Amino acid sequence: MKSKVSALLMMIVLAGHAQAAPVAPPDAVVKPLMARYQIPGMAVAVSVNGETHFWHYGVASKATRKPVDENTLFEIGSLSKTFTATLASKAQQDGKLDFSAPASQYLPALKGSAFDHVTLLNLATHTAGTPLFVPDAVKNTPQLMDWYRAWQPEKPVGTERVYSNLGIGLLGMITAKALDKPFSEAMEQGLLRDFGMTHTFINVPDAAMGDYAQGYNKDDKPVRVTPGPLDAESYGLKSGSADLLRYLQIQLGEQEVAPGWRQAINATHNGYYRSGEFTQGLMWEYYPWPSPLSRLVEGNSSQRIMKGTATTAIVPPQPAPQAAWYNKTGSTNGFSTYAVFIPEKRIALIMLANKWFPNDDRVKAAYAIIQELDK
Repeated sequence: MKSKVSALLMMIVLAGHAQAAPVAPPDAVVKPLMARYQIPGMAVAVSVNGETHFWHYGVASKATRKPVDENTLFEIGSLSKTFTATLASKAQQDGKLDFSAPASQYLPALKGSAFDHVTLLNLATHTAGTPLFVPDAVKNTPQLMDWYRAWQPEKPVGTERVYSNLGIGLLGMITAKALDKPFSEAMEQGLLRDFGMTHTFINVPDAAMGDYAQGYNKDDKPVRVTPGPLDAESYGLKSGSADLLRYLQIQLGEQEVAPGWRQAINATHNGYYRSGEFTQGLMWEYYPWPSPLSRLVEGNSSQRIMKGTATTAIVPPQPAPQAAWYNKTGSTNGFSTYAVFIPEKRIALIMLANKWFPNDDRVKAAYAIIQELDK
């Protein structure tokens, strides 16, 4: 009898220390994708119930043949916009900004312009009507401000979602002014430091240049992002899979941050506008989960980025749902990014590549990987 009790106790102890089922590497998804688009290197990382898994493929540079790893720095493109929105959300939490106020309230140079009627919330949700790209003729801040002063919306503000570097870029400028410091300093010495993201940069320091992947354009030519007006605010971050998975775990509440940051993050997940297939948060977009793959592909299509979509304001804002697929794509000429998190499932995924490839295929790949994780 004693031996049976001992055996039972041992089984209980072993059960308490049982390891989670291993997560298979997504080779069957990633390797064909890399072959199809001739992608030199990719990093894929997931968090499942708080456990992290990292997979690395190929090289950071075809010249050096250095393998991709957790610290390989990729240009994350427009995923940077979610960081800018979070920094602005924190400034509002601290009483330094009011998202319901017009942009011209914070930049007196814009008084008397269309920005008397564009709120910070419009800038944070792509509903101001400003176009995607900074015009080629705009090379510096004075020229940028001249452009803003002259700009007129084509449709009433708040009625159309137009994906825009100029909108989130202006919000970043206003946030930096409210914080009384340069935007890069506010981001790197504020948000990134407080989030424990020690290997993420706007300006990559010399000590980290060895980790900076070489990007490749559609013609396989080596490229990196070109500095320009609003680059830091709208598409300028460089980061690796370890830091970015931590960022997504912060979104899920699985990494600790100060209460003020937690409130700011939660506000970025709320729904402020309905636009086509998805609900628009503060730069994050979300879909009910489960959703069919076709809906996710359509919502992340180039048409949704390049063309305006009618929107409906959600008043009051919709509290952030748990059963939702939150996502954000990011691109530069030589890099591709896709980030997803699903709070209800406690799943997050980051996908990074040092070559541009279409959003459709990023979504399909992420969907296939997450479907396996969610079995």
